Amino acid sequence: MLSPSATLDLTFDALGDPTRRKIVERLSRGPATVSELATPLEITLAGVMQHLKVLETCGLTRSEKVGRVRTCMLEAKMLRAAEDWFRSRRETWERNFDRLADYLGENDAPNDNPPETKGGD
Repeated sequence: MLSPSATLDLTFDALGDPTRRKIVERLSRGPATVSELATPLEITLAGVMQHLKVLETCGLTRSEKVGRVRTCMLEAKMLRAAEDWFRSRRETWERNFDRLADYLGENDAPNDNPPETKGGD
C-alpha cells in the first residue's frame, strides 16, 4: 500500500497530462466505454487504454469488463484527496495573507505628526 503522499504524487502526475484530464472530465459526467472515451480524443483504443492504466494505478478511475465492453468510472475518493490537499494549502495562504493585511493595516494608520519638511521660510 502506498503512503498518502505517494498516492497524491501519482494523482498529480496522472492529472499532469491533458489527455488524462480530458478523460477525467468526461468521466465526471458518468461512466463511459473505452470507445466512447477514444472518439473525441482522436487517439487509438490502445492509447486510451494506456492512459486509463495510469488513471487506474493512482486510483482515479476503475473499470469493469462485461463481455467485450470495458466501462470506466471515476473514483471520486482520489479527487477528494487532491481537493483536500489544495484546500489545506489555500487555507494556509489565506491565513498568511490575513496576517499580512493586519500587519499592514497597523502600519498604515494615519500619523498624527506628519514629517517636518525643510524649506525656506
